[in-house]
Amino acid sequence: MSSTVLELKDVSILIPAKPQEIVLLGDISTVVPPGQFVAIVGPSGCGKSTLLKVIAGIIEPTFGGVNWNGRDLAAEDLEPHEIGYVPQFSIAYDLLTVEDNIATAVRLRVSGLNSAERAERVAAILQQVGLTDIADRQVRVLSGGQRRRLALALEMVTAPQLLLVDEVTSGLDPKAEDDLVQLMHALSRRDGRIVLNITHSLRNLSAYDTVVVLHGGQLAYHGPPEFLTHYFQIREPAGLFTQLSRRKPDEWHRSWKKHREPYQSPANLKDMALQTSPADRKTFLDKQTEPRETKPEEESEPVTTPGAFSQFFTLLGRRWRLFFKDSTAVWLQLALILGFPCLVVVFAMDGLPQIQNLPLQFSGNIVRSLKESADFVAQATRTGSLVSGLVMFQLVLLTLMGANNAAREVASERLIFEKEKFGGLSPIAYVASKAAFLLFLVLAQSVWMGVFVNMVCHFPGDIGTQIGVLTLANAAMTAVCLAISSFARTAEQASLISIYLVGFQLPLSGAVLALPKALGLIVRPEIAAYWGWSGFLQTLRDSRLYDMVTAVSQTQLSPLVLCLWVLVTHILLGMFFAVAGCKNSRWE
Repeated sequence: MSSTVLELKDVSILIPAKPQEIVLLGDISTVVPPGQFVAIVGPSGCGKSTLLKVIAGIIEPTFGGVNWNGRDLAAEDLEPHEIGYVPQFSIAYDLLTVEDNIATAVRLRVSGLNSAERAERVAAILQQVGLTDIADRQVRVLSGGQRRRLALALEMVTAPQLLLVDEVTSGLDPKAEDDLVQLMHALSRRDGRIVLNITHSLRNLSAYDTVVVLHGGQLAYHGPPEFLTHYFQIREPAGLFTQLSRRKPDEWHRSWKKHREPYQSPANLKDMALQTSPADRKTFLDKQTEPRETKPEEESEPVTTPGAFSQFFTLLGRRWRLFFKDSTAVWLQLALILGFPCLVVVFAMDGLPQIQNLPLQFSGNIVRSLKESADFVAQATRTGSLVSGLVMFQLVLLTLMGANNAAREVASERLIFEKEKFGGLSPIAYVASKAAFLLFLVLAQSVWMGVFVNMVCHFPGDIGTQIGVLTLANAAMTAVCLAISSFARTAEQASLISIYLVGFQLPLSGAVLALPKALGLIVRPEIAAYWGWSGFLQTLRDSRLYDMVTAVSQTQLSPLVLCLWVLVTHILLGMFFAVAGCKNSRWE
């Protein structure tokens, strides 16, 4: 593992606007040598997080570029194991333990380890970040400082050479902040690792090797913290932001370009140290002699990312653990699976016996025959409407369960997924793991719905085919809502859109009121409930119930094979768009 240098060359990000373009970052050029612990400071909105995302490759600069050890990162991305990125948001699952989160990260990001080697790696990381004593605690009970240590631990599973940290000390008490800064300082002293940390706090600047000061998206200073007060002509670092506000960003930037050389030359820095306070001079000189590891003690095999197949099983196992640890989700699923079929049969209790008692022929008395004929027509109409309604009720409830299954599945953990994708997670493996988990729910919901309702209603026809139709309709809505979840910005937005989609199933299916023919041709292909309803009724084709339903229905039924193929197409399209949505970056 060789020493590496990070170089920024004229990095700029410009957003077109009127009357003039907005500068998020402007002409930033600097070099960070190996083994450096760097603070990035500046007023809110000055571009600190944007700069970190440019270095990480999350955002492409408008002009300029980033080099890593001579490699142009615009042409050649860093390997997932080379870089660690700790964002502002949480990247751990609250219901899992500290150890389980780290162990899962190892399985997702490091291949070729047996169980003993994985356990050893997890134990070493826990020790390194000081979390060994609370390894068995769920993340939801951790303090702010412990959560930030866990975030660092999750990135250290690959021992990256470049570690980017975004405001990891924000909101912590002074003791927790001090401890975390010291931890990052220690991480920068191993293997020539570069650690860049965005911080609003100026109280621990002496722990850093250099400080990057941004103002209005432009570089105002990059040098040792001991010379910060000297350069900005302030008595103490706490006066930095006030001093910055006294000049425009481009003025500070031009000043730095003019005067930066003495602050970045080792020979000049030693001479300048004589002009600082005794405490700052001692701190600076101590750093020059501080021991650092520029190479690992033993060269090891390069870290490689596991394949999609391995990641799939890791993700699926984690999803099941999360499900069973969430008692609310478990009880909700049980309530839906057991309760919704009961709602269907409530409407069948009184009406269905008429199906079996309708007369097959009339008596010889004309008046009586006419009355029997009228009774027959009335009962047949009621029966046909009842059967049609019961079938559609099943389908609407199943589509509702499908929406509940998948609407929040991706959107609720999108930021964690983006972080794991940044670390090498395959979007296809991720979506496949979701599909496998949801398939179990779909089968449990659909099979029990079909069996339970049939036990009461005694629908004729092949029950296996009927359950198959119900399952495909549920799976179709689940897949579509999974796709919605993958594109939605928030879990609430995904849930709302999915519920609206379910709400349109009944009126647009034509099962209750027929749509105008032209409109029906347009909307019917997208309505899973229609194809499920039509396919289910086709299984009754050899019974009197089918004739009764078609007599009262104003909507033409489609052939069973066509219904099955359309529902399968819904599933395939839903999965395709779910993968497309997950491949699309959505950090914000």
